[in-house]
Order: sequence, then structure tokens, then C-alpha cells
Amino acid sequence: MATTETDNSLAKLESSIESVLAQAGEAGASQAEASASAGSGLSVTVRKQEVETLEYHRDQGLSLTVYFGKRKGSASTTDLRAESLQETVAKACSLARYGAEDDAAGLADAERMATDFPDLDLYHSWALDADQAIGLATECEAAALGFDTLISNSEGASVHSHEGGHAYGNSHGFLAAYPDSQHSLSCAVIAAQGSDMQRDHEYTVARDPADLVGAEAIGREAAGKTIKRLGAVKLDTRVTPVIYPAHLVRGLFHHAVGALRGAALYRRASFLLDSLGQQVFAPHVSIVERPHIPKALGSAAFDDEGVATRERGLVESGVLKGYVLASYYARKLGMESTGNAGGVHNLVVSDTGVTYADLVQEMGTGFIVSELMGQGVNTVTGDYSRGATGFWVKDGEIAHPVHEVTIAGNLRDMYKGMLAIATDTDFRGGIHTGSALIDKVTIAGN
Repeated sequence: MATTETDNSLAKLESSIESVLAQAGEAGASQAEASASAGSGLSVTVRKQEVETLEYHRDQGLSLTVYFGKRKGSASTTDLRAESLQETVAKACSLARYGAEDDAAGLADAERMATDFPDLDLYHSWALDADQAIGLATECEAAALGFDTLISNSEGASVHSHEGGHAYGNSHGFLAAYPDSQHSLSCAVIAAQGSDMQRDHEYTVARDPADLVGAEAIGREAAGKTIKRLGAVKLDTRVTPVIYPAHLVRGLFHHAVGALRGAALYRRASFLLDSLGQQVFAPHVSIVERPHIPKALGSAAFDDEGVATRERGLVESGVLKGYVLASYYARKLGMESTGNAGGVHNLVVSDTGVTYADLVQEMGTGFIVSELMGQGVNTVTGDYSRGATGFWVKDGEIAHPVHEVTIAGNLRDMYKGMLAIATDTDFRGGIHTGSALIDKVTIAGN
């Protein structure tokens, strides 16, 4: 529940937006929109039981876009005093007068503005002072360092807490604001055995600090994952089934979202171009956007243009049912906004009713990914190539850890080759999915 201080901050943001919208109208703008945010937070990192960094931060800002017919101008400021807001309006209007005409320019359609604002439970204050944050980070790292004598070093444990609010308004008469928070705890350590050194990490993140995993548990999990990687070897190049754990398979779905964005589609720079109504994923894969899940990291009642968010099926039984569009590129494509200005809001991927252990047994022999490196993903062609570490599985049992290999394939084939998705859903992000078994990819090694 928002505090009085938070309510006052939101009121200030709304007042600033009302001011710049009114001034833009007086300056001759036919349309205008503004967004503003303010927040504060605490961050601490402890390494080898000593405080390495301790930061308190407070930030605020306002961005304004004005339209003179089909000409657009934008300006922003981090100073919300009246004179600074006046300068921001003047600068945006000046830029718009010299801008080029663009038929797709303008606010989102007025009839699409949100009118219902459910309480999504996005704000939870954490009464955490510096000493308490240091204590949590120290406890977390101590649990990792004391887990096993093979843990030889630490990259540190960190605690982050941020609370603030966002507001958006436009000349349609729309104005809304909401508070939010995000808190996290993480730890990364190094294990050594002879000349072999390995690193891994673990983290927890939530809007409500009560939903965070305990500090000791995070430290021990980070240490345990690190030790399991000792003794890693390379593999010979082969084509094999692969399991992507939940926290990594999220990235595969993220690539799909990128290819479904309006900018990529309009520029014809997407491997999912003209795929609406086609089988893109395996038949048992469905993806639903659910923007109103309480406490979820991707929840929002409206997008960055004030358009109401709604539940919708993005993929049904593997068939692509929609794109990810804001107003500008929706107009360019002759379509309508899907309420995704600023991104997607909680994509929920269906599971196939199996556990992670079931995935391993079904795979039998193959590769489990534990970490991905590099950015070798081409969203124009769908070609996928990333460095990886993980574990080789033989007859349903982990045989040994693996490092210095490359996973290569094409995203279209990987999507259609998703044989099963487990029930171990990871909620630490805007895409909620369980681990996935993919029928075959190329593992490039020796």
C-alpha cells in the first residue's frame, strides 16, 4: 500500500504533466503527451565479508512529446521546477516545428485509453536501512563461502531496493499514475579444484520483500551450482536434444517477441514476417499475455501510451495469433495497437504437465544448458549461435559438466522442436515459463 510520501510524489508527477500539457496546448500543439517518474533506492554489495559498494540513489524525470499536425518534437528534463518545465515545452515545440511530416505520427486513439485501473499490488515498501542491507548481503555471501571448501573466492553478494512511481498523461484528457517497487538479492562465487576454476550465481527478485527467497538459501544455491560445474570438459561436435532451464528458455521467447514488434515487421527485418495465423511453435505451446497478475514484474493497467492492457492469446496451440504493437507502427502496418508500447506485460507460456525430472528422463541422452554467453542471435533470419556451458546427460543421468561449446540452430526449428515444457515456472521476469526440451540443436565443440 502506498505511503503518504509516495502519494505526494505521484501527485507532483501528475501536476507536472498537467502543467506541460497545458503549456503545449497554449503554444499551438495539436496533441501532446508526457510521462514522468520518480524513485529512490538503496544498493549494497559485500565481497569477502567487506562492504564494497553502498549507494543511495534518488531520481526523477519527465519526457514530453508534442505534435503540430503530423510533425513531432520531444524533450525531457530531470528538473521538475516550473521554469525547467517551461523550457522543456519550448524546446519540444521548437523541434516539432522543424520536424518532417509523418502520417503515422500522433497519440494513440482516444477510444483505446484505459478507463479501468485495478489494484495490481505493485508497491511494497521495504524499511531497509544501510546496516540491515549490509547484514543481508553478508549473510548471503557467508552462506556461500561456508558451503564447501571448494568455494575459493567471491564476486560478492548484493541487495537492491527501489521504490517509486510513474505517471502518464496526454491531450485526450487521460492522466493516471501508480506506485511500484522492486527488490532483489543476488550472490556469485568461484569454486576451484586444482587448476580448474568455475563461477556461477543465484538471485531472487520481487515487488514484495516478503516474497524474496532467504539470504542463506540464495548463498547456498549459488555455491552449489558453482561446485557442480567443476571438472567440466568439452564435447565433440554433435546434433543432440537440449534442455533449456526455465530462467534461460525465457530468452528464446524474448527473441520471438522482438521479431513480432512493429518496427521489425515494418522494416521487414523479422524471421517471423508474415507469420500471422501460421504454425510457429510446437502444437502444445500456447502463450497468453496476462497484464493484470497481482505483484507480477510485468503487470500494468495501461501501456506507455495510455492504451488499456488486456489479456490476449499471442500463440494458441503453436499458431501465431497476434503481433506486439504500439500505435505508430500499428498505423504503418495498417493495423491497431495491441497495448504494447513499452513492451509485453506478463507472457505466460503453457506447460505440458511434466516435471523437470520428467524432461531429463524423456531426453535420455543430451545436453542441459546452465549458462549462455554472447549475442549471436539474428532476428532477421532466425539464426541462433551462442556460447554455452552445462551438463551432458546419459541415460537420464548427469554424466559430467561441459564448458566451451556453442549451441547453434535456427529459432524457427527450435520453436517447432519444443517437445515438452515443464511445470517449474520461473516468475522472475516478464515472461513466465518452465524449462523446455528441444528435440535437436547443434552443439559445436572439439
